[in-house]
Amino acid sequence: VYVYDLASRFNEDLLKGCHSLMKWDDMCPYMSNLGLGPKVIEKSKEKALLKESWYATNQFSLEVIFHNTMKNYKCLTNDSSLASAIYVPYYAGLDVGQYLWGGFNVSIRDASPKELVKWLAQQPEWKRMWGRDHFMVVGRVGWDFRRRTENNDDWGTKLMLLPEARNMSILSIESGSKENEFSIPYPTYFHPSKDKEVFQWQKKMRKVKRPYLFSFAGAPRPYYNYLSSIIRNEIIKECQSSRSCKLLSCNDGHNYCNDPVHVTKVFQSSVFCLQPPGDSFTRRSTFDSILAGCIPVFFHPESAYNQYLWHLPRNGSSYSVYIPERDVIEKRVTINEKLSKVPKSEVLAMRKEIIRLIPRIIYRYPSSRLESVEDAFDIAVKGILGRIEAIRRNITNVNYTIS
Repeated sequence: VYVYDLASRFNEDLLKGCHSLMKWDDMCPYMSNLGLGPKVIEKSKEKALLKESWYATNQFSLEVIFHNTMKNYKCLTNDSSLASAIYVPYYAGLDVGQYLWGGFNVSIRDASPKELVKWLAQQPEWKRMWGRDHFMVVGRVGWDFRRRTENNDDWGTKLMLLPEARNMSILSIESGSKENEFSIPYPTYFHPSKDKEVFQWQKKMRKVKRPYLFSFAGAPRPYYNYLSSIIRNEIIKECQSSRSCKLLSCNDGHNYCNDPVHVTKVFQSSVFCLQPPGDSFTRRSTFDSILAGCIPVFFHPESAYNQYLWHLPRNGSSYSVYIPERDVIEKRVTINEKLSKVPKSEVLAMRKEIIRLIPRIIYRYPSSRLESVEDAFDIAVKGILGRIEAIRRNITNVNYTIS
């Protein structure tokens, strides 16, 4: 992999301006430790976490984590002519996060994306395959980069709709099922430096006792997002009325939902973890629950089954339960009854599978190397290299046929 040395305005300068990257949050603490955020020190006596390798990682930090991990990738080259793929380390998610709220006009929002692709198109590396061997990582959902109009009231930038970007492969935490867009896991709180830490964690999750049948960590959604608001309200009502459910409310002012210890404890105590859509179809909570050995329950296929095709099994029923959201909303099923009827043998098989999946959905400490374990970064890079190689073969075959 060859990594472009971009102008600092596309990455480093954004980190220097971290106080203004998000309207609701100061992102500066989250940019520490190579993008992992502050180290987590657990104070409670019942230890939910391992002693090392836990960080208060922000869900939108992926592009920084990925870039810092790429700097230590074992197969880097300084000679672009030898590269199988070209990595573009633009922090598009942090860039657009500055402008999603506050009435910024589209020309301000699109300035950096347009400047970037203009620069890319002038590089000799670009002209080799017109960008088809290039890839980038964006740390927000794909929707934030697909603005279709020039209306200032419309959302996001048009990065992914620019002709040059359509030639590249783009990795995001939630894709829009476009040909060149691929979803990879949200970052969790666990970033091991050694294989043995991964194995210790998996062993701990096999042994932990789970007194609750199911749990939900989240808050209601406003009614402008109609189906999401209704399904969440139904879930919260059912959870509150059931002794079998553990609710971690993200709406009570304590902000426990951003506390790695609280979140992990709730998911560790539960057999199933409910993962309804929120502002978008996917949730970081899905990966927090898998990390805690808790079987995810989905209510929409776009929450996982049509995403993360490199990282999660194609057979969704091997690691999760699916309950159509309409069945819950229209009272055709109760979650408690549905989950209590899952045979114990299936529960054990699903838990075994998700604990097996743990290495595939975590991002290691960026400056470390894992020996026998492939993490989410490794699998994403392998997926990109396979895709670009297939494109290269197709181009070669077409040229051969024409000649």
